[in-house]
Amino acid sequence: MAFTDAEKTDIRRFCGYPVFGGQPVQAFGHRFYQQYGTLEFRLNNLQASEEAVIRTTYLTNLTQLESDIVGTRSNLDTDQAAVWTHNKNEQRDREQLFDSWRRKLCGFLGVPPGSALGGGNSINLVV
Repeated sequence: MAFTDAEKTDIRRFCGYPVFGGQPVQAFGHRFYQQYGTLEFRLNNLQASEEAVIRTTYLTNLTQLESDIVGTRSNLDTDQAAVWTHNKNEQRDREQLFDSWRRKLCGFLGVPPGSALGGGNSINLVV
């Protein structure tokens, strides 16, 4: 079963690639980057078992990890309460775990991380 548009959007986002957009822009833009093209090709041509791994292992866990990062906002005002002490590095630690899983998804797909994941220096323009 092919990925839905929403799943493709999440995969692109988690891999650090910019939005795909609805209108192709002639001669420039991220659609002309070789790595972005590879990602799109893979998303459209995976085997059903590979899609299942992405859905069950990566998309499910990455969505939860991303929500956990946002959830740290509820602890930002507490440094210590009774015997409980807030991990001052909680947000940083969660972001590192989230980014680690994002990189694992890129590795599984065989594409370099996109610019939003620190991989912007490796993108080549196809002419």
